[in-house]
Amino acid sequence: MPKGTTRFAGFDDKILSLYARGMTTREIQGHLEEMYQVEVSPTLISNVTDAVIEEVRAWQTRPLDAIYPIVYLDALVVKMRNEGRVENRAVYVAIGITLSGMKEVLGLWTSANEGAKFWLQVLTELQNRGLRDIFIACVDGLKGFPQAIETVYPKTTVQLCIVHMVRASLNYVNWKERKRVAQDLKSIYRANSLEQAECQLADFAQKWDPRYPSISALWRRNWMGIIPFFQFPPEIRKIVYTTNAIESLNMSLRKAIKTRGAFPGEDAALKVMYLALRNLAKKWNVLQGWKEALNRFAIVWEDRFPQQCS
Repeated sequence: MPKGTTRFAGFDDKILSLYARGMTTREIQGHLEEMYQVEVSPTLISNVTDAVIEEVRAWQTRPLDAIYPIVYLDALVVKMRNEGRVENRAVYVAIGITLSGMKEVLGLWTSANEGAKFWLQVLTELQNRGLRDIFIACVDGLKGFPQAIETVYPKTTVQLCIVHMVRASLNYVNWKERKRVAQDLKSIYRANSLEQAECQLADFAQKWDPRYPSISALWRRNWMGIIPFFQFPPEIRKIVYTTNAIESLNMSLRKAIKTRGAFPGEDAALKVMYLALRNLAKKWNVLQGWKEALNRFAIVWEDRFPQQCS
């Protein structure tokens, strides 16, 4: 059978599914031949996957909702070829929680490295696409990040991402003790008040500083970025720290790109990540406890909350 002429039901979807897992053209070729006894040319595979880039560009410029109560902003590092060299480049990810309680990836962007200036461009683009207000922006500890957000969304509360803090803390801990340390960290960010959280942090330091003094130092160093969290009602705090939006998404993206030594370019990386996100989004449901949180959003941000949702 001539290469590149074989088609069967769901053929293109199968290629895209394999591509979304991070498989190379050669690996897809081998898989299709082994599983379905068909020979497919690299050109055909490239044509199928290249067609996705137009879908990506349309997705990247689509209009957004006017309000996302919570937006998570993060970046991960991906190896790409640029001007003949393999470089570590930052891929910026924005995830919004809609008023109906669904996670939505607002976009993907690439740059030479993560920086507040580029985040300012991203935020301006989101605004130009219709995003008028964010109640809470969850971010990492990047210098200048809060100022970049304030420039575009001056009323937004900037919250240091609790998931980032826990993940960064556990980097200091051996595997056997990670579960215990994570449980004790939970007593800090799940405290009922700022005062109680400060007491829990002191207790944590007393217990763990002899072995891991860097953890309590990390939390104290970033405390001003953490404490806005305790101004929120419990229903909102629960949503903020249990959605795990960035962590689960990054895990899926890393799984898709880990098989690649380096992507041949930006478009190739974006295609794989977009397809991985598209598959992931099919499994997303309304966040548990969202109705309770939405009622609190309507009270705390009453003057900014849309009337049709109240």
